[in-house]
Amino acid sequence: MVEDCNDPLTLAADLFCEEEMDLDTIEGAVEEILTAVGEDVGREGLLKTPRRVARSYQELLSGYRMDPRALLNEAVFDVAYDEMVIVRDIEFYSMCEHHMLPFIGRAHVAYIPTDKVIGLSKIPRIVNLFSRRLQVQERMTTQIAEFIDVVLNPQGVAVVVEGLHMCMMLRGVKKQNARMITSAMLGVFRNESSTRTEFLENIARGADSLRF
Repeated sequence: MVEDCNDPLTLAADLFCEEEMDLDTIEGAVEEILTAVGEDVGREGLLKTPRRVARSYQELLSGYRMDPRALLNEAVFDVAYDEMVIVRDIEFYSMCEHHMLPFIGRAHVAYIPTDKVIGLSKIPRIVNLFSRRLQVQERMTTQIAEFIDVVLNPQGVAVVVEGLHMCMMLRGVKKQNARMITSAMLGVFRNESSTRTEFLENIARGADSLRF
């Protein structure tokens, strides 16, 4: 685990872990859970379930092992452009840190360059960097915005995230159509209402309702 590092990219992408995920420990824990709920871990249908769950966690929580510096891969370019850049409808899949149940949705990301732009594919990768962890949507939204702000030093960054949360759909209040919307506005998006409005109108135009 990298901690207390002065590298701004590492600070922006906290909890970067260089060690491989311990699949054997996860597998053993899943076996204990299956036994605790009353299952027979020796029956045919469950023989490989603990390993499957461990491997699924390896994918679902892969954000801990994404090196932010490697992710950028020299894809920040000097470009004389100072108008809004928007990448909308970026699908994401994450895990609620309170119940370890999935939440899924889409992110809309915008920035206004100062003198640098980032490769188009990198913005969805930045969303993955933070979504593929145990998360709360509010923190994930802020992390995406702050990371782009650190990397590009733009005039402003805006992020809006819409999510459907299994922890609210399957348990508790059991509301199937409730969705959560969070936003993070930095720089001109926070300080200038016209810029913020332009962004919000762009992501609203032609948008479908979020659903499974």
